[in-house]
Amino acid sequence: MMSGTFICRTCLVFANTFTLVLVSGLVLYILSQFFAAVLPKREQQTGCAPAAAIATRLGREKDKYRENCRKISKKKELYLEIMSQWGELKRRLQTPPEIRVVDNRKERKCFVELPWKLYRDDPNWVPPLLLDMYNTLNPKKNALLRLGPNRFFIAYQDGEPVGRLGVGMDLRLNAAKQEALSYLTLFESINDYKVAQALFDAGMAFLREQGAAVVTGPQSPSNGDDYRGLLLAGYDSPPSLLNSYNPPYYHTFFQQYGFRKDFDRYAYFYDFRDGPPKRLARGVELIQKRYGYRIRPIDMKNLDKEIHVLKYVTDQAMPDWPDMIPPGIDELEAEAEKLKLLAIPDLVLIAETSAGEPVGFAVTFPDYNEVLPKLNGRLFPTGFLKFLWYRRKIKGARLFALMVTPARQKKGVAACLYYYSMINALRLGFTHGEGSTIHEFNTRMNLDAYKAGGKLYKIYRVYRKEL
Repeated sequence: MMSGTFICRTCLVFANTFTLVLVSGLVLYILSQFFAAVLPKREQQTGCAPAAAIATRLGREKDKYRENCRKISKKKELYLEIMSQWGELKRRLQTPPEIRVVDNRKERKCFVELPWKLYRDDPNWVPPLLLDMYNTLNPKKNALLRLGPNRFFIAYQDGEPVGRLGVGMDLRLNAAKQEALSYLTLFESINDYKVAQALFDAGMAFLREQGAAVVTGPQSPSNGDDYRGLLLAGYDSPPSLLNSYNPPYYHTFFQQYGFRKDFDRYAYFYDFRDGPPKRLARGVELIQKRYGYRIRPIDMKNLDKEIHVLKYVTDQAMPDWPDMIPPGIDELEAEAEKLKLLAIPDLVLIAETSAGEPVGFAVTFPDYNEVLPKLNGRLFPTGFLKFLWYRRKIKGARLFALMVTPARQKKGVAACLYYYSMINALRLGFTHGEGSTIHEFNTRMNLDAYKAGGKLYKIYRVYRKEL
């Protein structure tokens, strides 16, 4: 019984297996017939093998991509052309600039704060202190404004300030030069010549009314060594303390209006990290042995007395420059107020003979332009604390002035002042400095700057126009 049941089950297994094999074979036969029928048709449609068909399709996609790129490029060119024409049309439709005289608090605020609008996207622009700029427009704080007629203008377009200009006359300078000279200063403008032209027209008209025959500039707004000339070369780095900075197109505006070059002023860069040049050090050692010069820091506790020492040297040392005469005592006293706030005594040096006669001086300030961007023009409420904190980290310095009396100009005084200015700056933690600005025609001073290791790296241009 068990044997028969086993045989029946075995037969059933074989029957099921045979059926499965038969069905599988039938399915495989049907699939083979299907692929045999379909693939030849595809090959016949494409005319190539499957791999070649894929390559052909990729080629077509690349052609479509290139065509789309060409269309996009044409659309971009069309867009730029439309925007260019729209900009030109917008400029033509703009109302002419309106020029106003700065004679009230609101206009002074617009005049002072305009650069923040013009340079907001320029990483090399350094915002000045607002308080300092307001003082520049105040005759009580600015001695130059008490030396002759002056006027400040601001340009508006569609109700927005877009440019500014200051003009005036230094009657003390004119009396010394026996000329009817005038100056322009603090020029700023958007990139629109019509704005600059309107400002120049207003400024020149005022100067002609005052009897001026010639205008030069940009000149210092305080008769100091600040903001003289337009930056001509050296746009790759921020300016040092109180030096000019401006867009290149300002030169085009000046030249288009009829200004011509009067002269250039040079700025030299110094690297203090390796100390003064060895040749300079050896020369200073020999000079001091021969002449016995003594180089001392300014005495800040007796500043009134020291101011007269500086004036004594300046009156003798200043050459017959076309745009400058020795400053008056009131102007030096105004500068002394800045010394109290900004100077480090070891960087303001006075050269004397062994008998104590002053024969030269050098004035160097830390380059506070490294700090000013963090203040954004404001000392209060927190700006002064930022100033005190960040000024300790200043690494640059600017040599503003170096004067030597004529009798000692070929006897090494300048070399001694350069040398000890660098030695003291390095000792105080400064790593580099700038000597500026020097008239291009001041051959001896340029030569001294070069021998002291300076490298010419910025140029500022002063323009001139007959009225």
